[in-house]
Amino acid sequence: MEQKETIKNRKGQGVVVLIQKAEAQKGLAFVMHGLGGFKEQPHIKIMAGAFYENGYTAVSFDTTNTFGESGGDYSDATITNYYEDLEDVIQWAESQDWFEKPFALAGHSLGGICTALFAEKYSEKVKALAPISTVVSGKLSMETKYERGIAEGWKRTGWLEEKSFSLPGIIKRLKWSHMEDRMKYDLLPMVKKLTMPVLLIVGERDQSTPLKHQKILFAALPGQKELHVINGSGHTFRKEEHLAELKKIFDSWIKTIG
Repeated sequence: MEQKETIKNRKGQGVVVLIQKAEAQKGLAFVMHGLGGFKEQPHIKIMAGAFYENGYTAVSFDTTNTFGESGGDYSDATITNYYEDLEDVIQWAESQDWFEKPFALAGHSLGGICTALFAEKYSEKVKALAPISTVVSGKLSMETKYERGIAEGWKRTGWLEEKSFSLPGIIKRLKWSHMEDRMKYDLLPMVKKLTMPVLLIVGERDQSTPLKHQKILFAALPGQKELHVINGSGHTFRKEEHLAELKKIFDSWIKTIG
């Protein structure tokens, strides 16, 4: 059973939440999109669907300051605002009859670091964690942006303009203050808190959160962990064969977490 709710975040903005309610619920999972993403993206639906097909109630949502159904403006997007929306969605969920803990968390890219930050802060609430193609730290992100020649013009003009692949015809404009906010975050100092099972997946051709970043995080994780590379894929899994592999990996992993 699928239902949609609009809730208010701590700033009074509307956040649209999609709940796929399992009939005989075996668990609960929250799935989070990345920067400029939305809950209907194929890879987000694959992750949420894998949980649902394994008997979990799966909750996905559009953060504010993205291109989904929630409030705000993409140009103002930050890790801080995405993370706060995750906390607010989970807090709202605690009052619902389907809520249970510990629960699973999965997120892509910026959603990956947000779910991992939550798991570090509230490790007792999190059963398992899947930060996919995750940002590991602002420092590593900044280095990558300079290596790719993106940072100089962005910092100089104050804006980054990019074409959207998920929404053809849309030009994404993001303030440099996004990177200043991102520099506040780093998963590595508190990584020992991530004692729950952790799944990492990255595209072989990912230039934003490359395999070398994932290996740094993977080496530091203290508990049960997996790292998978999807050959031929970039940062976002788009091709049918890449999405099929993502689903297969998720399905197998969910079965291992019980």
